[in-house]
Amino acid sequence: MNIQEIFLLSFDALKDRKVRSILTILMVVVGSSLMVALNGLSAGFGKFIDESFSLLAPNILFVSSAQQDESASGPFGGGGGPPPTPKITLNAAVETRIRSLPFVSDIISSYQGQVQLESSGKTLSTSVFSIDPAKLNVIAPTIEYEEGSAIRSNDPSAIYIADQIAYPPGENAPFATLGQTMRATYSFVDENGNQQEESRSFVVKAIMKPTGNPTIDNAVVFNEDAGNALMHKSGKFDGFLVAAESGEFVNNVEEEIRKLYGNDIGITSPEAILETIRQFTGGFTVFILGIALVALLVGAVGIITTLYTSVMERTKEIGTMKAIGAQNSNVLSLFMAEALMIGILGATSGLLAGIAGGYVLTAGIGSAGGPDGGGGSNGPPNISPVFLPTDLATVWGISVGLSLIAGIYPAWKASRLSPIVALRRE
Repeated sequence: MNIQEIFLLSFDALKDRKVRSILTILMVVVGSSLMVALNGLSAGFGKFIDESFSLLAPNILFVSSAQQDESASGPFGGGGGPPPTPKITLNAAVETRIRSLPFVSDIISSYQGQVQLESSGKTLSTSVFSIDPAKLNVIAPTIEYEEGSAIRSNDPSAIYIADQIAYPPGENAPFATLGQTMRATYSFVDENGNQQEESRSFVVKAIMKPTGNPTIDNAVVFNEDAGNALMHKSGKFDGFLVAAESGEFVNNVEEEIRKLYGNDIGITSPEAILETIRQFTGGFTVFILGIALVALLVGAVGIITTLYTSVMERTKEIGTMKAIGAQNSNVLSLFMAEALMIGILGATSGLLAGIAGGYVLTAGIGSAGGPDGGGGSNGPPNISPVFLPTDLATVWGISVGLSLIAGIYPAWKASRLSPIVALRRE
């Protein structure tokens, strides 16, 4: 028998057992489509992360006070004493010292906290990022403001709010508009351990459009003097944003700061955060793909079951073929061709189903880049699956390969049948 005859006979055998063949092919489809969809989602999520972090300034380092060992505040890590205190107080002296380091182009001091906003009878709890508002573009180079906004560094009565705070998702009416007065309340504990509140009124001078930078996309901003007074910081900053001359000098600047303060100060950069997220998503992706591979192995077991059952049902047919001159290799090739056809049909259908499934799973999953939930020109991009040709080819090859491997034993069993024994069997 030539190759064409073998495949025609194999195809006829599959057609004769339509239901069983379709169910077996579906097992392969499920496994391969899962692998394709999850590969696409993983690559798409990686692309989303890279594009989101590209909206952040690559030359910025985030400097904060490193905390003391938690064991120092209680025998069980902080349960029996006061909260841990910073090893280094970030103040004007530290700011001046870091500003003088090589490759540092600018340093932006900041106060941070949580405030309760009250506007037109509505209240909202949100984070505060208190810096020189004129330097917001250093942190978020793509930042834009709603028409009519005005940025003034020396205006302690001005408040600048993020778009999603001004227009809360799911709300018909805005929380605040330009020119509106709102009240901010900050809760703190005084030197005597008493709970206190400080309130101040601000005028909304700007509404910040989405930038993709979560630090300011989920916060309100007012200048340093207002933050220092409202939150009773006494000139003790919560952090610095240190701008290197360019992204290539970020490591140099970090080394210089480490020379001064060692590990008593915390330093992070967008690249370091990105690398951490990549490691986490990479491990999670391997775990999920392992589950998909198990599904594909279940499909392979289905192929073994289907073909082995077929061998048992076609024993007399195999005996007849051998009696009229078919060789062991012919019978082996016949059943291997069936396994190959199941693999090709299942893998190909699985690729198409996986690609469609990837888009279905991400349908409606966008960014919080604007009121409509989609990424705008300034907001972060939407998450969409990415299907690389190499990944698709790998999944297809694995699916077909497992199908062939699964067909080896039933095919070998069929080829070893004795024609005399086979013809005698009922």
